[in-house]
Amino acid sequence: MIIDDISISDLSQDLVLAFALIVFRVGAAMALLPAFGEQVVPVRIKLGATMAFSAIIAPFVIDEASAALSQADFIELIGPEVVAGLAFGFLFRALVFALQIAGSVAAQATSLSQFFGGGLGIDPQPAFSTLLVVAGLCLAVLLGLHIRIIELFALSYEVFPVGTWAAPAGLADWGVEQSARAFGLGFTLAGPFVLVSLIYNLGLGVINRAMPQLMVALVGAPAISFGALLILLLASPLILSVWGQTFIRIASPEGAGF
Repeated sequence: MIIDDISISDLSQDLVLAFALIVFRVGAAMALLPAFGEQVVPVRIKLGATMAFSAIIAPFVIDEASAALSQADFIELIGPEVVAGLAFGFLFRALVFALQIAGSVAAQATSLSQFFGGGLGIDPQPAFSTLLVVAGLCLAVLLGLHIRIIELFALSYEVFPVGTWAAPAGLADWGVEQSARAFGLGFTLAGPFVLVSLIYNLGLGVINRAMPQLMVALVGAPAISFGALLILLLASPLILSVWGQTFIRIASPEGAGF
């Protein structure tokens, strides 16, 4: 009887440690995940979401985690899990960076970059960026962000097995690729604002050469502000549609690029 109790105790301890490894990976990703990992989200909710995702994923990977524990010490396995989780979270966070870049470029091009909006508890950024990020996060949740996260979490264990360090060169190349994609997408989404700004400044230059006595800045400043808000009203559905399609493509096992 005593031997059976000891066996059950050892088995329970192994399961707890294996589940802890899953929590380390999910918790590291939670620091970067959009919607769930925002600074305005209370820590208790983040912890609850971490445990919930871990519990959903555990049945699929608990055996792999237990096997890794039988071959290595628990402390040695924490580092690879944290790195894998951060890489996973960065994949989704890069999409949010694209919206922030788009808003910053649009605000700078239309002379509205001085209006800040800090509604997400992050560093001050133009109001355009805050608006696009909040709308993008809502769209991502509607498109099944939680389901995409679970699917890619399962994929991450195939790409980054428990206790296996990611290849530094491959991880660096993948990070550069995701960063370049975020910048490219951000500038693409801000295209309408940049185009209108170019046309506006060219027209303003022609008017200034034709009528040097006219204070074109006083006339043009309200015009570009109104034009920027009008473009935001008309182009934001298209911007979010393009971003949503990119989100669906990237947040999938085929497009993650792991």
